[in-house]
Amino acid sequence: MQLQERDNGPWYREPWPWLLMAGPFVAIVGCVITIVLAFQNNPDRDVRLDARKQGLVVTREGTGPLVPHAPPIHTNVKRE
Repeated sequence: MQLQERDNGPWYREPWPWLLMAGPFVAIVGCVITIVLAFQNNPDRDVRLDARKQGLVVTREGTGPLVPHAPPIHTNVKRE
């Protein structure tokens, strides 16, 4: 019995190497996109909380509501 070796051509004609290289390639592209977004000039905005912290105690200043006022929710449910 003779074993015949068949030549399938160059490696880049096979789909398996490309499928195996696709995962790391996608990870590298995602890393580059993340680095570009991280170093763009997007300054952080200051957050105003109307509160004062003294040690572990936080005291609220001002007379505004704790949560921004939301419009009332209207439903068709009737309470009896």
